Amino acid sequence: MTVNVTIDLSPAVARRAARRGLLKPDGIGRLIEREIELDKSIPDFRRIVAVLRAQPDEPMTMDEIQAEVQACRDERRSCESRR
Repeated sequence: MTVNVTIDLSPAVARRAARRGLLKPDGIGRLIEREIELDKSIPDFRRIVAVLRAQPDEPMTMDEIQAEVQACRDERRSCESRR
């Protein structure tokens, strides 16, 4: 299907878009496809956020987060040293 579209862009935006190939038919097509895919992801994201917010635990403190990060790093180093 062919659809003709007219858009108004500032000269600066038009130049940047043209340099990236976004004003060509395939570039515009990619943008539209990407937007459609993002729309599919939004309900999943909202569902995940709702599940996380429903968790009864208190938010982690910065010290707890740092301890988790350090534990992951230590585990990675341990695995790498066994190779």
